[in-house]
Amino acid sequence: MKPIRKVWNHRTHRSLISLVVALVLSGGSVWAQSKTEKVFRALVTDTQGVETEVKNLLFYWEEKVSETAFVPHEVKQVPVKRGTATVNVRFDTIKQIDVNPGPDKAPPLLTITLTNGKTGEFALAIAGSFKGESDFGEVELPASGLKKIVFK
Repeated sequence: MKPIRKVWNHRTHRSLISLVVALVLSGGSVWAQSKTEKVFRALVTDTQGVETEVKNLLFYWEEKVSETAFVPHEVKQVPVKRGTATVNVRFDTIKQIDVNPGPDKAPPLLTITLTNGKTGEFALAIAGSFKGESDFGEVELPASGLKKIVFK
């Protein structure tokens, strides 16, 4: 058996440094590629009765940080209000969302049915959109213009 000093030489050291530099420069995408993220599909019906099948569904909104700058947010959950608390209901727990207009100019009211059968009524916490890919290209559906979302 070779001593460790013979196995760990300058080439091994250089290879390890090259690997670390590549990971840092790639933003860790090598690790991200090894994890498989769940892709959500849904049949979305808008207030006009138009149905759209959406793949890679996300909830999207932009946060204004200055007069000319916005930070985009894309999440796999729906932020809703329950009293004074904000609850983030994860897509993987949702079976269906029924959307009703809110009072006056308030956010829409959501009736969320979970995969375990429980149902709750909430106000949408953030004015946002559901976004993803349709057969015809990228689609963005404002939450206030929806009637129903059925997760597949």
